Amino acid sequence: MTTLALYSNKGGVGKTAAAVNLSYLSARTGTKTLICDLDPQGSATYYFRVKPKLKSGPKGFARGAKGVYKSVKGTDFENLDILPADFSLRKLDVLYSKFGNSKVRLKKMLCPFASEYRLIILDCPVTIGILAENILNAADHTLVPMIPTTLSVRTYRQLLAFCKKKKYDATRIYPFFSMVDRHKKMHKELMLSVSKNFKGVLKSFVPYLAQVEKMGIYRAPVSVFAPRSMASKSYQNLWSKVQSHILNPQD
Repeated sequence: MTTLALYSNKGGVGKTAAAVNLSYLSARTGTKTLICDLDPQGSATYYFRVKPKLKSGPKGFARGAKGVYKSVKGTDFENLDILPADFSLRKLDVLYSKFGNSKVRLKKMLCPFASEYRLIILDCPVTIGILAENILNAADHTLVPMIPTTLSVRTYRQLLAFCKKKKYDATRIYPFFSMVDRHKKMHKELMLSVSKNFKGVLKSFVPYLAQVEKMGIYRAPVSVFAPRSMASKSYQNLWSKVQSHILNPQD
């Protein structure tokens, strides 16, 4: 089992859209995939038309209660299940701090899924505390969507500094560009600068396109309702890079 986190310590960067589309593309290859929605807003849960309900609440994520596993739901797509979120997960960060081994609780909770799923994708909320450390410990690899703006780059530097301070392996973190406007000179310049100055940047980007926003209308991955669109091709290209550079680097 491989665990892949879609994480950012900055909001509004296209994280959930990437998690939803990558999980769908993974399942489409025949890989048994679970998307775990950790965000109390439950956007990934909404996109997959699943009721936002956790039988064990946030305590199951800390204690590994059976209710967590009973909460898993199938989606409309073969090989793809979801562990939905509900609003109670807003307490998860505080809850972890009350338990021993507080930084590895999420990793332990996910272990029983190894027998059933080859890939788990975590759709993560904006956080830079104990929950973030749980995510970094649980994930084999972390994808970080980055808008090519100065604030987004600054936030990514903060994440790298956090990882250095806490002694997390930054070589397992892979930024990629999201919500890119190719007509903006600043976007093009920052993309070039980031690619030169940071390691692990995936050579793939997701443009700022209406099809991505329409996921909320169709409640489905882009490749389902607009398979020939530029947005669909962008996510397919991103998935290809994830496969070749992260999941199967020897191929």
